Amino acid sequence: MLALTGCSRVPDPPWQTGELVVLTRVSATTYYLDADGEPAGFEYDLVRRFAEAQGWKVRFELADSLEEMFTRLQRGEAHFAAAGLTATDKRLGRMRFGPAYATTHEWVVCGPAVETPRQVADLVGLRLEVVAGSSHLDHLRDLRLEHPQLAWHEVNLPGEEALLERVSNGLTDCTVADEMEYQIARNFLPGLRAAFTLGRERRIAWAFPKRGEGRLLEAVGRFFQELADSGEVEVLKERYYGHVRRLAEADVLGILEKRTTRLPALKPHFYEGQRLSGLDWRLLAAVAYQESQWDARATSPTGVRGIMMLTADTADRLGVRDRLDPRESILGGARYLRILLDMIPDTVPEPDRTWMALAAYNIGPGGFAAALRLARRLERNPDSWRDVKEVLPQLARSRRGGELRYAAVRGGEARAFAENVRVYYDILARYEPPYREGLDL
Repeated sequence: MLALTGCSRVPDPPWQTGELVVLTRVSATTYYLDADGEPAGFEYDLVRRFAEAQGWKVRFELADSLEEMFTRLQRGEAHFAAAGLTATDKRLGRMRFGPAYATTHEWVVCGPAVETPRQVADLVGLRLEVVAGSSHLDHLRDLRLEHPQLAWHEVNLPGEEALLERVSNGLTDCTVADEMEYQIARNFLPGLRAAFTLGRERRIAWAFPKRGEGRLLEAVGRFFQELADSGEVEVLKERYYGHVRRLAEADVLGILEKRTTRLPALKPHFYEGQRLSGLDWRLLAAVAYQESQWDARATSPTGVRGIMMLTADTADRLGVRDRLDPRESILGGARYLRILLDMIPDTVPEPDRTWMALAAYNIGPGGFAAALRLARRLERNPDSWRDVKEVLPQLARSRRGGELRYAAVRGGEARAFAENVRVYYDILARYEPPYREGLDL
């Protein structure tokens, strides 16, 4: 069970109340509402799994800034903070940290209006904005001992996303961001440039009050050890971050531009596709963009045609008479993706089922079934997209002499297709509202 609140009080121990109180912040890497309006995020999932393992409910409290989060944590208003926090030596004076479950690098990120700096000295004279209270400030202060003219502006924000948007829009020259914050933002904010890293790898961990209960910290330690042993942390990383490095800037610019020029006329057909298939219209639109860039007359050298790039055989089976008719193509593609999704084994959880169905859309159900067989033969988990996507490129290999033999299916292309669609869907889910039947959209 989950609650979200903003009240401020010192909570009793969770083993007495059955409720865990956790401070966090809204961020693409921590806590946010997904395309369906449900809580999601890497930190959110980690906390939820920990609480479920203990038999506790979770109450999340949002902080408007890092300094507010640390102050409230010091006052004991939460059992711990889970917000993608780096465990630095200077922060150890204010709080304790649990075991590290991820690592990151600090990136200097700049916009299109300035020449990309290559070293710290090049930042002198540029407007550099940094989130107040962030660990980046500690590093910058150390660097200023070597570069006395280095200057920056502290901005009181909960995280780096808003600053990255300012950089993309040319409102400031550069900022400092953790690697994954930048990798996610570049799929929404064209023009960002990763200039250089500021230093060595840093640990990410949950933060606890300095005088908090050691019993809770011990339970967290056991939890993360179990996750490490089972590989579940890597599964979560794949779910949230496994696809974010796929697109080039031209791809992002392309869908953002065509979203305003081509997509409006197609939305009624995608809405109808959602009603027909039960699939989010933005997922269908993402498939269509990957296939044709929303070009109703798209045709490939192999004979697939239309917005959803259906083969002649697939169109015939789906009752699509004119593949170049945008409505027919979209509805046919929606039905086809629904069929493929229903063919994925029931043992596969979401969202892996959807990613696998996307791969099957690209190489066909037979080719994808071959990938699952290969995964089993290689002792990989056929119910995990993380494992299956690693196997897919091997479908193109053919070995002789009694060894494994597979049809020359373009599995690597299917993997790229699914991962690109994931990013396009994230972009559309960010900018386009969900379709609710009966509402005037």
